[in-house]
Amino acid sequence: MEAWIAILLPFVLLLGRISAFFAVLPIFGNRAIPMQVRAGAAILVTIFFAMITPVTIAPAKVGTLEAGLMLSGEILYGLALGLAISLVFQAVRQAGCMAEREMGFATSSIIDPVSGEEGDAVSLLFDTAFMLVFLAAGGHRLLLSAIGGSYKLFPMGSAPNPAVMAEAIVSAGAAMLLFALKLAAPVLAALLVLAVVMALLARAMPEMNILLESLPLRIGLGLILAAAVVPMMNSFIAELADWMNRSLTG
Repeated sequence: MEAWIAILLPFVLLLGRISAFFAVLPIFGNRAIPMQVRAGAAILVTIFFAMITPVTIAPAKVGTLEAGLMLSGEILYGLALGLAISLVFQAVRQAGCMAEREMGFATSSIIDPVSGEEGDAVSLLFDTAFMLVFLAAGGHRLLLSAIGGSYKLFPMGSAPNPAVMAEAIVSAGAAMLLFALKLAAPVLAALLVLAVVMALLARAMPEMNILLESLPLRIGLGLILAAAVVPMMNSFIAELADWMNRSLTG
C-alpha cells in the first residue's frame, strides 16, 4: 500500500498543477478542443514530467489532510502560471481592439467561431494569426518549458506563496499593455497622421464632410497596416519567450 502511495501522490500533485495550467491557457484550454483531448494531453504531459521531476516529499509520511492541502497548492500554482501567460497572450487581441477603434469599427462585432462570443474583426485576425505562428514556431515547447521551470522555483508540495503569484500576475498585466501598444503602434501612428491630414483639409475646405470622407480611408489604411503587422508576430513571440524566461522561469 505504501508503494502505491509513493507512486500515486507525486503523480496526482503533478497532474493537479499541469491540469490547472492547461485549463486557463488560451490554446490548450480552448473550448473548441474536446474535453477528452484536453484531459488526455494533460495526463500525457504529467507522465512525461513524472519521469524527470524529482520528488521532494516523503509520500509515506504525508497524511490525508496534508495531501489535500498540497494538491490545493499545486492547483493554485498551475492557475497562477496559466493566468499570467494568458494575460500576456491577450496583448494580441488588445492590439487589435486598439486598431479597430481608431479605424471606426468600435461598434462593429462578429461571432467568434471558437468561443461562440461576440468579437472584433481585426482582433480576431490578430489572435488567429498569432496562434498559428506561435504553434508553427514551436511555442508549445515554450509553454512546457514554463511549467517545467515552475518546479525549479516552486518544488512539488511546497506551500503557496500568494505574494509571488500576485506579483507574477501584475507583471503579466503590465507586459500585456506594453506588448499591445508595440503591436498596435504602426496602425495607430498611421491613423494619427491621417487624422492630422484630414484636419488640415477640413480647415482648407470647410464644406467637405470630413467624417464621411475619412471613414473609407481610415478603414482601408487600417486594414493594409493590420495585414502588415501580422508578419511581425515572430518578433513578438521572441519577446514573449524572453519575458517568460525572465519573469516566470527564473
